Amino acid sequence: MPNLPSSAPSASAQPANTAPRNEYTVDELARVTDTTVRNVRAYQDRGLLAPPEKRGRVGVYDDTHVSRLKLINHLLARGYTLANIQDLIKAVDEGHDLRSILGLETAIGGRWSRERPRKYSLIELLQMFGDKASPSALAKAVELGVLERDGLSFVSSSPSAIAAGATMAKEGIPLADLLDAVDIARPHFNAIAKALVDLVVRQLDRYEADALPPPADVPELVDAIWRLRPLANVLVEGEMNRALEEASGDYLGDRVAAIMATKLGHPADGHSERERERERPAEKRGAARKSKAKK
Repeated sequence: MPNLPSSAPSASAQPANTAPRNEYTVDELARVTDTTVRNVRAYQDRGLLAPPEKRGRVGVYDDTHVSRLKLINHLLARGYTLANIQDLIKAVDEGHDLRSILGLETAIGGRWSRERPRKYSLIELLQMFGDKASPSALAKAVELGVLERDGLSFVSSSPSAIAAGATMAKEGIPLADLLDAVDIARPHFNAIAKALVDLVVRQLDRYEADALPPPADVPELVDAIWRLRPLANVLVEGEMNRALEEASGDYLGDRVAAIMATKLGHPADGHSERERERERPAEKRGAARKSKAKK
């Protein structure tokens, strides 16, 4: 694990068993937090954001900066001024261990992905996707946030998703159809994420809504949230695998049944036994099952 900079939470605030931190250049930090490099510099000048760790001439930021910027953006969107936010942070600093509070910010608001953003030239995308990377498909990817324009290039916050999409495109899946599937699935993923985040941050429900947890409780609370975060990912992956197996099994069963009906000379009526079962009224399905059970 990399050495934590002086601006990062102490070991008591972020447990030692967490995964290595994400690291960002100032450009990457601005991109993942939906702000600008100019804003990052301005927040540092006002003391709202801790300075980066210096490695030679390069400043290296981490998830404590991501979570702080997300908090600032959220408060600005709710109508607070930078002066208000500065007063709030000063009050927190005076009444709490700031390192512990930064640890709580990171545990709740830090990125869940370990991936670093990657920049792609148009030529790279054409090499990956071939003629499927049409202007309309690229425009759809930008609209969905799968890609972000950066001058004449494109940036993705999830290079693994881009690589997976390129592989599927090479297997013959139209890129437009793949992006439509992402568009259809996204609201469902948003709902799932909301439910799981609610489970994680419900650890705060024991405290008053308009008050920070007592300083003595913060390290244990941070540790609990860090333990729960990977479990949420495991739950999502398990449920997704179950759903994919069920959907693919249903399709395979219907397809094989149709092939068997053709091979055996049965008239193809366009409906498999499974589909006919779904179409029967509930009471008839129950009677049919009882009849099969008696046999």
